[in-house]
Amino acid sequence: MGSEEHRSTTGDVSDRISDVHGVRTPHRRGTVWPARVDQHLDEGVLEQDVDQWVQSACLLCSNGCGADIAVKDGQMVGIRGRAGDTVNHGRLGPKGLYGSTPWASSPDRLTRPMVRENGRLVETDWETAMGQVVAQSKRLLAEKGPLSHGFYTSGQLFLEEYYALAVIGKAGIGTPHMDGNTRLCTATSAAAFKESFGADGQPGSYSDIEHCDAIFLFGHNMPETQTVLWARILDRTRGQDPPRIVCVDPRRTLVAVEAERTGGVHLAPRVGTNLALMNGLTRELFTHGWVNTEWVEQQTIGVDDLRDTVASYTPEAVEQICGVPAADLQRAARIFGESDAVLSTVLQGFYQSHQATAASVAVNNLHLLRGQIGRPGSGVLQMNGQPTAQNNRECGADGDLPGFRNWDNTEHVRQLADLWKVDPMVIPHWAPPTHVMQIFRYAEQGSI
Repeated sequence: MGSEEHRSTTGDVSDRISDVHGVRTPHRRGTVWPARVDQHLDEGVLEQDVDQWVQSACLLCSNGCGADIAVKDGQMVGIRGRAGDTVNHGRLGPKGLYGSTPWASSPDRLTRPMVRENGRLVETDWETAMGQVVAQSKRLLAEKGPLSHGFYTSGQLFLEEYYALAVIGKAGIGTPHMDGNTRLCTATSAAAFKESFGADGQPGSYSDIEHCDAIFLFGHNMPETQTVLWARILDRTRGQDPPRIVCVDPRRTLVAVEAERTGGVHLAPRVGTNLALMNGLTRELFTHGWVNTEWVEQQTIGVDDLRDTVASYTPEAVEQICGVPAADLQRAARIFGESDAVLSTVLQGFYQSHQATAASVAVNNLHLLRGQIGRPGSGVLQMNGQPTAQNNRECGADGDLPGFRNWDNTEHVRQLADLWKVDPMVIPHWAPPTHVMQIFRYAEQGSI
């Protein structure tokens, strides 16, 4: 393909294959991220040829950028970012710009439902297909009960759809067999949030990028995994009063390069030593008095145990374990300890490593010790791999209850039962939720 096919034609006319993050729109701390609308239309299609623009979202990475779909003669012919969307302010990444139309209009995509007849899949209409699903479901419920049904969900639906699935599964059918790859692929995120805060919710926002003076990225290669979010950071670091970047990654990624450029630091621990590194950073906060003591006493528990746990992780000891120079560890800790507002992001470099949950909890602990949470520019984003993964977990279409309710809290179960107008015993809180591997085993055995 020639470069003309890889151009964003509104607001950014750069080649978005060679220039993945597009043109910069620098701005200073405390100001709104400027809009920049990215658009791509199929070859030969002009903007005036478009019959209508249909509001949607890009699903090709975890950012979840707001988008409008260009439709001509009933077919998708292009896409543009939506300027008013709070996630992307009009921008789209290369996958969204150039990958959306080909997969949406691919000839091997299904356009009608199919049912199996005599061992072969044949096309049918929606009424027939859904009728068969309903009939089979009713038969199984009558013959075998709610345990004959299982749900395995994704991070590609909308919030309202997840909630509807949660109500159907937990109140309508009453099955404990519900899980999602949104929990499976980032189980560490959910577990770390529950351990630190008692609920699996993100105590931060993308808009914190506009208000922070330091950004820590723990095992998160954002330039490749979330190109639009990285563009948002670049627009801050290229503007006035830029934040310093701290990169925690064994590799020298673009994040590491930007960390060095902004006066931050790149910490490259040996693989499998993340927790030791985090213990060292935590100890430095205690050692230098970078702990918001009044806030910690009011809002947290266990601080004395934490201090004792990290006491032996001196910068020199951490250097021996992790291979990170003691001076670099101290510099990173000073940035965290002396910055006014710190935003941290965490992803698979921590989640898929040794002692993953403990290391991710340690990131939360840094923010709790400093009181760097719950105010503009200060927060933690334990990232996900799909755009609506968090929606799924918060709405209960996996193994959780909706709205941060706790399975072990009978009052929480009663609240949902009252809302859904069912007996509390219908909601399957009498056993732990079934994880997906067991759901698959039940399906193989024929009980689901």
